[in-house]
Amino acid sequence: MIDDFRHKGLRRNMVKYLKSAKNISNNLVLNAFLNVPRHLFLDSSFLEFAYQDKAFPIGSNQTISSLYTVAFQTQLIDIQPGEKVLEIGTGSGYQTAILAEIGAKVYSIERHKELHKKAKNLLKKLNYHTNLFYGDGYLGLSQEAPFDKILVTCGAADLPISLLDQLKIGGQMVIPIGFKKQVMTHFFKDKEGNIKKNEYENFQFVPLLRDKQ
Repeated sequence: MIDDFRHKGLRRNMVKYLKSAKNISNNLVLNAFLNVPRHLFLDSSFLEFAYQDKAFPIGSNQTISSLYTVAFQTQLIDIQPGEKVLEIGTGSGYQTAILAEIGAKVYSIERHKELHKKAKNLLKKLNYHTNLFYGDGYLGLSQEAPFDKILVTCGAADLPISLLDQLKIGGQMVIPIGFKKQVMTHFFKDKEGNIKKNEYENFQFVPLLRDKQ
């Protein structure tokens, strides 16, 4: 696995782009993008494509999200070092690595066995200590709950109540909700356990499906 000065230079340019063109200002997020080698998470690690702000196929009819999508979600939910974070949809493992680079204690679920195995192997090689599970992300991980934050990286047709139940008091969840296009939705659980939400711009994700394959 090669991560040389060319890749690091492209990541510096990527961070400048996210700051100036996409209004990503959280330094924890920007530093994570600077340090995580995105090209290693693509099936074909082509230098000329790896740091473009585009989604790319990763197998199993899934994609690695665009740079802005990953950055926007991560900044919106305001991940802090030491927080216990549940990620729904490991996919390539890139978002997982971003969370781990920030310093979160990451629990991630993937329903596609081949993607789960591939991400687990790559994250281990990159020395990211994460907790990866093969299973139905719609159900979350009740055995590990509660979580400070829950980040859903696939589009849900409706809100999985089981995930809200796994948020601790004061916790937050970001999830794209909708059909062909999804509205990025930010949920908060207040000190009385009541749920509040804010809605943001539209995105397009692969769907959040029930049951594992």
